[in-house]
Amino acid sequence: MNKDSAFVMGIDCGTQGIRCLISDLEGNIIADGQEKILSSNKIGDWFEQDPNEWWTKTQICIQKTLSDLEKSGYSPSTIHCLSLDSTSGTIIPIGENNQPLCPAIMYNDSRAKEESLYINHIAPDFTQKIGYQFDPSFALCKVLWLKNHLPEIYNKTKVFLHACDFLQMKLTGLIQSDISNSLKMGFDLLEMTWPSFIQDRLGIDIQKLPLVIKTGEESGVITKSIVKKFHFSPSLKVLAGATDGTASFFASGARLPGDISSTIGTTLVIRGISKNLIKDTKGRIYCHLHPAGYWLPGGASNTGGECLQKFFPNENLKDWDSQVLKMSLPTSLILYPLTRKGERLPFASPEAEFFQNRKESNRLEFYAACLEGVGYVEKLSYHILEILGSSPIQRVFSSGSGANSPIWCQIRSNILSKPVYLPKTTESAMGACIIAASHLFGNLSLACEKMVKINEIYEPQKPISAQYQEKYHQFLDECQKRGYIQ
Repeated sequence: MNKDSAFVMGIDCGTQGIRCLISDLEGNIIADGQEKILSSNKIGDWFEQDPNEWWTKTQICIQKTLSDLEKSGYSPSTIHCLSLDSTSGTIIPIGENNQPLCPAIMYNDSRAKEESLYINHIAPDFTQKIGYQFDPSFALCKVLWLKNHLPEIYNKTKVFLHACDFLQMKLTGLIQSDISNSLKMGFDLLEMTWPSFIQDRLGIDIQKLPLVIKTGEESGVITKSIVKKFHFSPSLKVLAGATDGTASFFASGARLPGDISSTIGTTLVIRGISKNLIKDTKGRIYCHLHPAGYWLPGGASNTGGECLQKFFPNENLKDWDSQVLKMSLPTSLILYPLTRKGERLPFASPEAEFFQNRKESNRLEFYAACLEGVGYVEKLSYHILEILGSSPIQRVFSSGSGANSPIWCQIRSNILSKPVYLPKTTESAMGACIIAASHLFGNLSLACEKMVKINEIYEPQKPISAQYQEKYHQFLDECQKRGYIQ
């Protein structure tokens, strides 16, 4: 095979829509397309979508992307491998005819609160072994909810699939899942099997759960009907995918133990690479499994860019950034930038609230202190990972809307005392492209190394960084006063 003419395709099934990318093996995007999902139904704790719409929109999205590819002078037959990603914890009960029996229960549907409490109660040996608790958003809790509340659906179910499993079935005709999506279904990533408590204690038939393979392993080839519809090569391979968060992680550039990906969107989400499985009895951290055998510990804070949305609504944040550039930093204002009650990481506290160390401040200082506050939370979260046994953090790869702010990236680099790397493309569909390319490169880490482009690196400014270490300890003191950390 001539790698110069080899392309890969990544498909992301997100909450708002389907995104499709075609990339070469150097990480250059050759073609792209997207389609909105319109079937969302959210009422209270319930959030559902129509899986059949996913498939309809995926086909439209593929066709749009292939049309874009052909405009560049390439044929669909130049695509050698394909992979998918989707939201984590979304489930669909599939009947004997391989059709959904009801709408998909989405990743952020939290109806299964009682089921999560019950699972954590009856499976303490498993949760201690694997190092996380079952949240109501986890797929296994939703399956148990269906069994308890809609037994007619449960009884008719041939298999419970995740979102990208469903699309993969449509492309290959095969029923499989991957280690990333299956984590929240309770798959034992240490033993690589479904644990016995699912059937023995919960009464869920193991036969209703899919075969699980590693992310990046060959799942199969596309069906003849898909070949005919899109003019793909009959040998186009479909590789087992991942959750959207895991796919975004691979697109960040993090690939070695000690690397960490930090996404600052509405909230702060971190994920690292560690040689060790990280177990956190407080439920702040849980681990995905890297195909190479590394662990991917991560978690999410309730802080992040949302503080700017709340305190500076409809304002030009770039103007505020430009003013911060002229300030003397760090500020003397220490604050914890929560916008609502409760925190998940770096500490778990349903009572945690916004605080600041003094009442008086002007708006510019307050704005800069919000940027700093998220940086302090990020630093403490990394510290939590390390004291739990993660590989020491060396490099930070950053994405999300917060990465678009140069001053925020510089402040974070100074607080973290580490370089902050900004990759060119961090969307989940690019991570799916990298997973697809891992088959051609031989492994996922090499695919990440070859395909991720770094746009910018922010290095710590030593004198300012030293001052930030003092301010960080003041931040810790303020947290300790309130009992958030011991």
